Amino acid sequence: MLDLLTATVPGISVVIITHNSEKFIRPCLDSVFKQRCGGLEAILVDNGSKDRTIAIIKDSFPGGITLIENTVNLGAAEARNQGIKLAKGEWVLALDCDIILEESFFSNIIKIVDGLLSEVGMLQPKILNLNKKTIYSCGIHLAWSRRFYDIGSQKYDRGQFNRPKEIFGPCSAAALYRRKMLEELKEDTGYFDRRFFFLVEDVDLAWRAQRRHWKCMLVPEAVCCHHGNSSGLDGKYRQYLNLRNRYFTIRKNDGILRYLVKILPFVLYDLPRLCYLVFTNHYLRRSLFKNFGCNKPT
Repeated sequence: MLDLLTATVPGISVVIITHNSEKFIRPCLDSVFKQRCGGLEAILVDNGSKDRTIAIIKDSFPGGITLIENTVNLGAAEARNQGIKLAKGEWVLALDCDIILEESFFSNIIKIVDGLLSEVGMLQPKILNLNKKTIYSCGIHLAWSRRFYDIGSQKYDRGQFNRPKEIFGPCSAAALYRRKMLEELKEDTGYFDRRFFFLVEDVDLAWRAQRRHWKCMLVPEAVCCHHGNSSGLDGKYRQYLNLRNRYFTIRKNDGILRYLVKILPFVLYDLPRLCYLVFTNHYLRRSLFKNFGCNKPT
């Protein structure tokens, strides 16, 4: 079989992160290794799994994966950093463990990569929900109010997002990044800012890329499916991280004063939400008067 990948591009590295992912990892890896192309480099970073995740990987995929075993959960951002650091490909596919690639995923990516403009540093596949009828994400949109959301989320897929177009950034559940761009954007806190731990780190990376004039394209021909809720995080903690990391990325990339100029969205959206969560979320109350932290509460 013609090695389509290495025949057209120097390589794509797939970086997958796991944490107690025994229910998801086999279908994910099966979909990667069933791709109709060669030259793929697979790197898996496990964040301290206590279930059979590691055993499944070692028993079912011996020798085909570079495996990093963390003894504790370092967070999604830092785990991706570890994988990217080892990756040799000119493109890196960040992949959550509950993603299943369609068989034509990489062959369709390959058709597009060669013709990309040099300033395109990010690619967003079409991510469907497991039912293959509704959309999980067609990328990240950043609104004027500094709210960000997944394009097309939970809408029925009627082909309304089947045309390639420029978007703000990719959802890191399944996102391709040009290695050259990642090296340019790397900070002391990593490619992805490890201080985010989990959630919004993909928004931050895309925002930094946009500030450096890198572009992101939606590539709807490349399709994958997302199971959802593989992290197993407590809902209140997820809610807290969403809020904390939202304000952190605004402060980091836009500046609080510039954001507060948009007083209307702050009054209508952020202030009521903040007041509500102060009373209902103990993680937020615990950290309200502390500096921005980076560690998962015990």
